[in-house]
Amino acid sequence: MNNKEKLLKEVHDISNKLRTFQKAYYIDSNPLVSDMEYDRLFDRLVTIERENPELKLDDSPTQRVGSDLDSDFEEVEHTIPVLSLDKAYSGEEIISWINKCQTKATSNLNFVLEQKIDGISIVLYYEKGILKRAVTRGNGAIGNDVTNNVRTIKDVPLRLTEEINVAVRGEIYLSKKEFEKVNKTLEQPFANPRNLCAGTIRRKKSSESAKIPLNIFIYEGFFEKDEYNFNSHIDILAKLKQLGFRINPSLAIFSKTKQKAKELLTLASLKGSANEFDEIYEEIKKQTETRDSLEYEIDGLVVKVNEIEVREALGYTVHHPRWAMAYKFESPFSQSVVESIDIQVGRTGRLTPVARITPVEIGGSTVSNVTLHNQQYIDELELAIGDSVEVSKRGDVIPAVEQVIEKNEDNNTTYKMPSSCPICSTEVEIKGAHTFCPNPYCPKQVFGRLEFFVAKSQMDIDSLGPKTIEVLLKLDLVKDVQDLYNIDFEKLSEEKGFGEKKINSIISALEKSKEQPFSRVLTSLGIPEVGKKIVDMLIKNGFDSIDKLYELVDKKDYETLCNIPLIAEKTSKNIIDTLDDKTMRDRIASLKNCGLNMEENVVNTPKLEQIFTDQVWAVTGSFKSFNPRTLALEEVEKRGGRSVSSISSKTTHLLLGKGGGSKKTKAEALGVKIVEEEEFLSLLGSDKKKKEETTFQQGELF
Repeated sequence: MNNKEKLLKEVHDISNKLRTFQKAYYIDSNPLVSDMEYDRLFDRLVTIERENPELKLDDSPTQRVGSDLDSDFEEVEHTIPVLSLDKAYSGEEIISWINKCQTKATSNLNFVLEQKIDGISIVLYYEKGILKRAVTRGNGAIGNDVTNNVRTIKDVPLRLTEEINVAVRGEIYLSKKEFEKVNKTLEQPFANPRNLCAGTIRRKKSSESAKIPLNIFIYEGFFEKDEYNFNSHIDILAKLKQLGFRINPSLAIFSKTKQKAKELLTLASLKGSANEFDEIYEEIKKQTETRDSLEYEIDGLVVKVNEIEVREALGYTVHHPRWAMAYKFESPFSQSVVESIDIQVGRTGRLTPVARITPVEIGGSTVSNVTLHNQQYIDELELAIGDSVEVSKRGDVIPAVEQVIEKNEDNNTTYKMPSSCPICSTEVEIKGAHTFCPNPYCPKQVFGRLEFFVAKSQMDIDSLGPKTIEVLLKLDLVKDVQDLYNIDFEKLSEEKGFGEKKINSIISALEKSKEQPFSRVLTSLGIPEVGKKIVDMLIKNGFDSIDKLYELVDKKDYETLCNIPLIAEKTSKNIIDTLDDKTMRDRIASLKNCGLNMEENVVNTPKLEQIFTDQVWAVTGSFKSFNPRTLALEEVEKRGGRSVSSISSKTTHLLLGKGGGSKKTKAEALGVKIVEEEEFLSLLGSDKKKKEETTFQQGELF
């Protein structure tokens, strides 16, 4: 077995383990390994894939963020942004971020520092002051309805002091003292308070959840538009406290002067620490040193821009708001030696320097490769090959060179990135802090684009893995994405390993991909920072075809895009500049000619009989033929019906699956027609009972 075969076997072994661990952690709330062991395996898989992109599996765990979705609880779509936070690992990084935010503002900013509670993220939705729904974070777009269990938490107000509509984000946690007490009584003890908290929130009986004394801190509020005119984050916190929510009192305000910070706290009637910006180092140090004495677990701190107007101007990326930064507590360090520096070229042409270091143990895993980000980062370190360096595991996951401990004895000077692409020899370009190869036909970029385009989460062309793509490129059968739909299969059949069955599989997968909606096609084009959420927002706001987007591009209308939620100035620029590029336009035109959808409403199947016209359907429980169950409601909508998430007097039908609960009771009380799965399949046109293994799968959760 050669080295590549050994690595491929290791990739499969690690991937299988990680999927098992993910399900146990996110679904069953019963971790099988420690966070350190999980991170060690995940780290190793990331390293192998980074060094050997051809070995990356289409369903690699590294492409998927774990979700807490569970079919035992109703799935609910979030109506507010439920994003993660960007991270920093030193006071210097926080100050640098603060200065960056300040340069984009027209007046002096203030910042709020809060504790990052190590618990379970939750969103509470109130209507006219009454708690209507409590939803887990889920995958950021859809979470599980755990309202009945959350209602048992004494800190959660069931009725607010005012009859208003508001959504709030908070963190549910279990105190260290109560964790020790409860954990002793369990047959299967939990590893930490967070895991016990997660298990409690997912109890099937709320009476069991009520036995665990959970707590909650609320840290963000989203009020109906124009109902309030908040100027600052602490104004929102003050209002939340007034409404009856529990706010963490351990907050700190940082302003240009201590007096200004005190005034802000006084005006908001909040307790906290008033500080100047220079005191942020001391506050971080104090919070780090005293965290073990807290009654609850924290895994970091969060710094936020206080001014709401500036927050809106800074906007969001696909993954996090630009107006907040999480400070993660210090990571473990080790020392090593930089043996060499390699340059990797990504699908966007970005050149990334990677240090190959003498293997060293950090945080329970072996580190041998460390990203150096860009030339600026290298220059700041004054790093040269042969230097002895201090290496950390940032966030206990990402290896990073922190500083040079001792210079090399070979008189090597600070490393300089090449002036030309190491793959295609094209002269590089500098954009901001990063270096790019401008040649769109650079082999590494082409391979990256192809691999991204066919991935399961993009066009889902499952017969075109990395090895097949390599063969297609080697035989010069494809030069870019659009060529996939014009492959000379007769020539391919002459290659070893490509028999009739394999080729037919590829042809079938390519034809099936032509049925993908425009939203999938647009996401698969690989526009920087434009993922599914941004594409959904574009379509939701009327930009549901490539022609409508081209109208914006031709007018260079950045402002219209910036007015769409989640799309900030940088993302707007990426969309317009990328779609204005001739190479991209030619690629899109070719894909359109090949039969791909360039308009969201285009459907390649005959129009179905509109048997559900004027009907309103809801769904509850789990199903054999629809996973997730929202696919069943899609079938209703295809046939003229309308779907809703809850039962009301306007609901005409309830699709009942296994485990359906309160919705069934309410439907019966309102006289709503209840339809079970077998009858529903018959309504859809089945002339015989579907086999249990026949499913409408969108894709695996893990």
